Amino acid sequence: MNDLRDLYQQLILDHNKSPRNFGVLEGANRSAQGYNPLCGDEINVSAVVEDDIINAIKFEGAGCAISKASASIMTTVVKGKAVQEVQDIFERFHRMATTGEMNGQDMGKLAALADIHKYPARVKCAMLAWRTLSASLEQQPTLVSTE
Repeated sequence: MNDLRDLYQQLILDHNKSPRNFGVLEGANRSAQGYNPLCGDEINVSAVVEDDIINAIKFEGAGCAISKASASIMTTVVKGKAVQEVQDIFERFHRMATTGEMNGQDMGKLAALADIHKYPARVKCAMLAWRTLSASLEQQPTLVSTE
């Protein structure tokens, strides 16, 4: 069990140090900004959605290791998926992040954040990118806040 936790910790550190899909996405037709006042995380999520499929996605901003790793992993998971499928993944991730429950579902790399529910202040860090993505897909123009 400790080996698995070590592997998950390494995955989080890797995604923090070398985030995937980080930067400006030219031609994005969906975007939203998010802010976590608790620890100062700021994020912008941009996507290209065509025929209800996320064809491209990137994020930019600054934040803690959990926030950045969550955004990085999120972008790798949702790229190429239908918007409805992404909303389902969002719900499963939210349940896992807040309760630790996975209901026997394979969460893939997202499972690296399964223990985050033990640290309530960090749940907001892990959820920021997801809430921001959700707002972008719904084309909500307001700033997403974790408060």
